[in-house]
Amino acid sequence: MNKKIVLAFSGGLDTSFCVIYLKEELGYDVHSVVVNTGGFSADELKEIEVKAYALGVTSHTAIDETQAYYNDCVKYLIFGNVLKNATYPLSVSAERVCQATAIANYAKKIQATAVAHGSTGAGNDQVRFDMIFSILLPNVTIITPIRDLKLSREEEIAYLAKHGVEINAEKAQYSINKGLWGTSVGGKETLTSNLYLPEEAWPTPVTKTADEVVELLFDHGEPVALNGINMKPTEVIQQLQALAQPFGIGRDIHVGDTIIGIKGRVGFEAAAPLILVKAHHTLEKHTLTKWQLSWKEQLSAFYGNYLHEGQFHDPIMRDIETFLSNTQKTVSGKVWITLHPHRFTIQGIESKFDLMSNDFGSYGEMNTMWTGEDVKGFSKIFGNQVMIWHKVNATADEYK
Repeated sequence: MNKKIVLAFSGGLDTSFCVIYLKEELGYDVHSVVVNTGGFSADELKEIEVKAYALGVTSHTAIDETQAYYNDCVKYLIFGNVLKNATYPLSVSAERVCQATAIANYAKKIQATAVAHGSTGAGNDQVRFDMIFSILLPNVTIITPIRDLKLSREEEIAYLAKHGVEINAEKAQYSINKGLWGTSVGGKETLTSNLYLPEEAWPTPVTKTADEVVELLFDHGEPVALNGINMKPTEVIQQLQALAQPFGIGRDIHVGDTIIGIKGRVGFEAAAPLILVKAHHTLEKHTLTKWQLSWKEQLSAFYGNYLHEGQFHDPIMRDIETFLSNTQKTVSGKVWITLHPHRFTIQGIESKFDLMSNDFGSYGEMNTMWTGEDVKGFSKIFGNQVMIWHKVNATADEYK
């Protein structure tokens, strides 16, 4: 009988427990998988692999999805200027969708009969993983040992010790999740409504204090060069992050509605995502029309919320991506940004598609496209229906 199970493996306590439990209690051949979306170094991936084999997995695989993550998710978050609740660039939620999809595809590839993850049942990730596995693997069993058994941390440690696996019982003060599109930070402060994260909680210390100007080049909405050097968009993101994060830029705490119906707080540092979104939006304000910007804002908000909830595979998402891509035809040009300690300012843009052209007039100064009489007639017609309403209803109060 095929008892092959794919386990989303991070090397932490929960997934370490899952390996032993799935092997010893349920009799599975465990095939562990770690999906890299730009947050793991080669040394970290090797350390996870060593830990997986030490726990007794049948096989361990590291899947690099960094480029796919950009192509399938991050690109559209830039196109849509997506910041959930006007704050959060979806650093973790978009990443989890990509990871769950890659694990499901791997489970298909090796013809696994089951798939597992180490969610505890307290947050959004359990829904994202369960739902995507259900969509892409409808005939495969989903097993979640920690959630199903309702285990405490102490019970997990005791179980592992019983099976000869020693785990450092000291819990890290802050949980860190690093990826291409930002790093999340969770700790005791984010479990409250009034406390901010202390300086030592942030993964990147502030070491830069002198202002620095950077130049970004966008081509059809995608970042393709940094400070005059052409590179892949993923490289622009990573190198911009390295330049800007030491300023303390991009630190914040997001407060939002979770998929499971409760409010949640999470800290994050995401200098590159915030700079890119704001720079891209500034370029769009120069190169798109009023109604392009208006409809983009509405559809992008829906796209971001739906992606956050794990609904990446709904076909409506492809429809919105087609719309967003179509709007980027003229979103090309340079944007200059000044980096300061804990903040940045957009200096301005340069684009051959800039609609703010002096050839057609200067706002508040002079125009070359119309006369004062033209404006008089336009203003009268533009307000005509409202004028009629007020005339018709001028005596309406008399009939109340």
